[in-house]
Amino acid sequence: MSTKRVYFFGNGTAEGQAGMKLLLGGKGANLAEMNLIGVPVPPGFTITTEVCKEYYSLGKEEVIKLITPEVEEAIAKVEDLMKSKFGDVENPLLVSVRSGAPASMPGMMDTILNLGLNDEVVEGLARKTGNERFAWDSYRRFVQMYGDVVLGMKPVNKEDIDPFEAIIEEMKEARGVELDTDLTVEDLKLLVAKFKEAVKAQTGHDFPASAYEQLWGAVCAVFSSWMNERAILYRQMENIPEEWGTAVNVQAMVFGNMGETSATGVCFSRDAATGENLFNGEYLINAQGEDVVAGIRTPREITKIGSQRWADRAGISEEERVATMPSLEEAMPEIYKELDALQTKLEDHYRDMQDMEFTVQEGKLWMLQTRNGKRTGLAMVKIAMDLLKEGYIDEKTALMKIEPNKLDELLHPVFDKAALASAKRITRGLPASPGAATGKIVFFADDAAKLHNEGGHRVILVRNETSPEDLAGMQVAEGILTARGGMTSHAAVVARGMGKCCVSGAGALKIDYKARTLTVDGNVYNEGDFISLNGTTGEVYEGMVDTKAAELDPDFEALMALADKYAKLTVRANADTGHDAQIARSFGAQGIGLCRTEHMFFEGDKIKAMRRMILAENAEGRREALSRILPYQKDDFKSIFREMNGLPVTVRLLDPPLHEFVPHDLKGQQEMAEDMGISMEQIQHRIESLSEQNPMLGHRGCRLGNTYPEITEMQTRAIISAALELKKEGVTAVPEIMVPLTGILYEFKEQESVIRATAEKVFEEMGDRIDFTVGTMIEVPRAALTANRIASSAEFFSFGTNDLTQMTFGYSRDDIASFLPVYLEKKILKVDPFQVLDQNGVGQLVKMATEKGRAERPNLKCGICGEHGGEPSSVKFCHRTGLNYVSCSPFRVPIARLAAAQAVIEEQA
Repeated sequence: MSTKRVYFFGNGTAEGQAGMKLLLGGKGANLAEMNLIGVPVPPGFTITTEVCKEYYSLGKEEVIKLITPEVEEAIAKVEDLMKSKFGDVENPLLVSVRSGAPASMPGMMDTILNLGLNDEVVEGLARKTGNERFAWDSYRRFVQMYGDVVLGMKPVNKEDIDPFEAIIEEMKEARGVELDTDLTVEDLKLLVAKFKEAVKAQTGHDFPASAYEQLWGAVCAVFSSWMNERAILYRQMENIPEEWGTAVNVQAMVFGNMGETSATGVCFSRDAATGENLFNGEYLINAQGEDVVAGIRTPREITKIGSQRWADRAGISEEERVATMPSLEEAMPEIYKELDALQTKLEDHYRDMQDMEFTVQEGKLWMLQTRNGKRTGLAMVKIAMDLLKEGYIDEKTALMKIEPNKLDELLHPVFDKAALASAKRITRGLPASPGAATGKIVFFADDAAKLHNEGGHRVILVRNETSPEDLAGMQVAEGILTARGGMTSHAAVVARGMGKCCVSGAGALKIDYKARTLTVDGNVYNEGDFISLNGTTGEVYEGMVDTKAAELDPDFEALMALADKYAKLTVRANADTGHDAQIARSFGAQGIGLCRTEHMFFEGDKIKAMRRMILAENAEGRREALSRILPYQKDDFKSIFREMNGLPVTVRLLDPPLHEFVPHDLKGQQEMAEDMGISMEQIQHRIESLSEQNPMLGHRGCRLGNTYPEITEMQTRAIISAALELKKEGVTAVPEIMVPLTGILYEFKEQESVIRATAEKVFEEMGDRIDFTVGTMIEVPRAALTANRIASSAEFFSFGTNDLTQMTFGYSRDDIASFLPVYLEKKILKVDPFQVLDQNGVGQLVKMATEKGRAERPNLKCGICGEHGGEPSSVKFCHRTGLNYVSCSPFRVPIARLAAAQAVIEEQA
């Protein structure tokens, strides 16, 4: 059986339908569906996405041979319906050629209109229509589009304007007119001649006259546009698989540029920005589709209410509005009435907000496209919940209509769109933590804290990379910008936990700490200059860009309640302070899955006490320093337990590479020497002795606790005594004490014995008891391989997938940015494994460890607390693997809650 590569649609019939998007693309599938439900659509045909794959595997000439018979047959059907002939001089059929990928990619690929015109056909079209201006306007548009898209007529230098636009501007200036529509027929004829001269000069070839030569050029150009730079970038942003390819839609032309009774426009069945149930859009009289979005002419509003709102913003009177910018509802009331009925019909049919394109040709309305419209996070939630309330969809469908990651837009401050439109972009890095931030450049954490605390200044902390010592500055900063580091670098992880905007790995930054300057592409910015960060896109802007705070509305709360109704996984948060815990609980966290105790020491006297402990020569010195730390630790735990009253809190015992805690500057070293009453030489010698070749694989985690058990004793005492003191206040603490970096059962057992012995001492001293559990963090591959042995003692597993990914791949998570872009470009990696869990490798270790652990201990609680705990596809993997919970940054809790619900629905489907 031969493969079908071309699908016809027209006159109420179609060979395809809406469910065939992977084969026909979204546009082609919907054009077929619109025919089937009685919407007026110009006839045409779709060349499938499979042909796009053949185009890249077989080449242009072979693909043209393959599809020629089916295309010619489909063209004949269109000719029959339109009662005209492709390439004919006296009765010409003109067509449009458009892309149509399975997922909507608005504006990313190329379109050609009015195909089939040449010097003879344009004269025949003028005679047939009795409208010479229309014919020549269509021809000049076709030559311009075809020259740009198919023949590659781009500016020679990126600073230059489009060569065709340059010719148009020159012509308008010579004629003393402002708009293209003011040019005469003779002007348009001259434009076409000049366009064709430019084509010959730049390409060395005459503009093609044959209709079929034009068609094959356009079809192949659309296939080629699947791999253009902007399409690739958009696919990466939207996670659209490259292997899908694009379809090509060839459709009989209908003309919005035939005079004052013709028009073209774009419309939405609901507001794509707010979700308001309000039909809206824009149109132009005597224009073709590209004009509406090109920005050359100011489009008009479709509805009267939209037009009035526009006038209010512009400060224009009602009389002036009606005279100069009437709505389609007012200018063409019958057409508007028909369009309004069609948009209602299409939304009813697709049960979602529709984005539609239409053309009015001499008083007749044609629909050119419909698709589920792109929308903001705010609109996404409102539309889904409204459709549910209106009875269009059920609860499961409402949940599946939400893109989990777009909830970020609702949770973080965002830039004002009007302000962003005029902002100057400096550079772009990794979108490490979403949100928007604007403030003064500051290069050092203590300066950031001082400026904020003493003067109330808004600051952006700019560093090559951050370390735990920068925490105080990060805490007060509006946002963090780093030149190095990946999506799970210190800056990224901590920023997400704080809900701070962060852009990391912005490699174009050149930071001079001595001069206190930031240089990008030759532009120098000094400390104190304002910059703005978009943590959602990774973009960095010059100056202050206005932001607005996120406001959660009842629709969001209703959505989250609906998600919890279906989810089986519970969602916890990674939180290290009472403030973080409070935010997490407000977003619906059902406990703390990771409390990183080393993050508690970077304030005031805490860091000094911690440094005394690290720099001490013996156990006695360490115990003395730990006695100073104990009350701080206890207070920190009490604040977290209090916020999480009744919910579990997993406390990870100290897990720092020790060298991160010691002072590396002379001032800090001198302070410690004076504080400890020893010489600078002794301090420096001790710091040098702590230096490690590979600190991430060095003296940290349970290795630290096993060599210095007094640290584990102090932390256990702080945890248990905090819980017992709160018990007297009526607050229920549910501590889960977690041993980090276990690789061997006996490492865990050694720590467990210290924990349980210390807890018994505290119970005896305070005359009371609480329940607690002791478990471990599985982040070393050996621990996953021997999970059944470790589960013989450990009461729970928490997978630390940041380190597990690092050790499984052998990639440094802080240095991966140096080669990751190349790996992604060459498709060695499909995604950053520190952002999206590697299900085939790291995920299999998680799955195996869970199964082995539960074979030994059937009631073993298992969760994940790496950054993957807030990434939707990773959350769904955790559901399928049978984990009990995921834990993520507080601001990603709603995302994980939704993904957990979607995992159940997908499994049921």
